Amino acid sequence: MNTNSLSLYLIILAFAFISSCAKPIANFSYNPEKIKVPTRINFKNNSQKANEYEWDFGDGTTSRESDPDHQYLSSGNYEVSLKAINKKKENILKKRIVVDAPSSCMVMLETKYGNMLIELYDATPKHRDNFIELVEKGYYDDLIFHRVISGFMIQGGDPRSRNANMEVNLGGGGPKYRVPAEFVDTLAHIKGALAAARTGGPGNPEKESSGSQFYIVQGTPISSASLDNFEKTKGIKYSDEQREIYTTIGGTPQLDQEYTVFGRVVDGLDVIDKIANVKTNNRDRPMENVIMKIRIIN
Repeated sequence: MNTNSLSLYLIILAFAFISSCAKPIANFSYNPEKIKVPTRINFKNNSQKANEYEWDFGDGTTSRESDPDHQYLSSGNYEVSLKAINKKKENILKKRIVVDAPSSCMVMLETKYGNMLIELYDATPKHRDNFIELVEKGYYDDLIFHRVISGFMIQGGDPRSRNANMEVNLGGGGPKYRVPAEFVDTLAHIKGALAAARTGGPGNPEKESSGSQFYIVQGTPISSASLDNFEKTKGIKYSDEQREIYTTIGGTPQLDQEYTVFGRVVDGLDVIDKIANVKTNNRDRPMENVIMKIRIIN
């Protein structure tokens, strides 16, 4: 090997040695830049010379995915860190992320079948405020969905359902007050609608709501002709958006203007289907308890 060839070989060898010894470089970006609860954030991993990653989102959750998605459920100032790893070498990058509070009242309803993110409507302030007050007290924690009818709805909120055995007849419990009805033309029983249960008959002519019991609509797709008939019999007019949802996703329009709608599931419609499909007894109670926990998103 001549001198020039030897020099070139040594240069190449030195470069390879330097490259193999180089530390990984951690780097990431995220979208969107403006974050408001409960926006889901996509983290883009721009790291170099790494084959393993460890994320810490600053809210107690972590991930080892390369490009994870993450949803913050509380507003605040979070330090997000990404550790880029290549064998025994690692590099860490940290960034501060500010998450703003939601623009409307929202709660998370947690079950073993998944979680439902629910928006509470400002157009029904009495029901909104009553529900929030109960959630803040932990009123709903460990209660069950005691009445489940596939293709119709799932119902809970009876305080007597906590730890109740299968022989207990549920559906009549609640605080010793009712909430005045708040019927709003723009709110309908589309799939995912959160509505207040109530007693019927001559004992409740004003259609006042239960103080705590609620149901979440599953429903089925409705034909345009059926919606036309409901408009005539109920004296209401559905918007184009409501008709689109009713005919494609479904709902229970027969309940419109009969029970107060005061919120809607905005994420987790599939959880409704999972709960609605559980096996029930002859009183529509699930054979296995579907326990809930509800917390405020702020």
